[in-house]
Amino acid sequence: QVQLVESGGGLVQAGGSLRLSCAASTRTFSMYHMGWFRQAPGKEREFVASITRIGDNTNYADSVKGRFTISRDNAKNTVYLQMNSLKPEDTAVYYCAARYYTLSRYGYWGQGTQVTVSS
Repeated sequence: QVQLVESGGGLVQAGGSLRLSCAASTRTFSMYHMGWFRQAPGKEREFVASITRIGDNTNYADSVKGRFTISRDNAKNTVYLQMNSLKPEDTAVYYCAARYYTLSRYGYWGQGTQVTVSS
């Protein structure tokens, strides 16, 4: 069982930055690929970014490429999402998720953290 706890959300003006963190309660954090997803009001949850278990590969949604950076620190069991040049359309609840490296689906999810970008 993996518990994920996100933090770092808040209210920021357009053009500003936020850094989200997701702490995982597992001794085998390095066995999990990690991802960030978001869900805006009235919309389906969407993929934002992912990182492989040792951090050697990352992927991003087109809407955040060049503005967001995902990273991880396996010694701290934590994955991060640095969000720069924020736009009002980035407003959403952001979730981190964990996927065991042999599996194709994310099996563990955090409770989410709200990010609100004002114009």
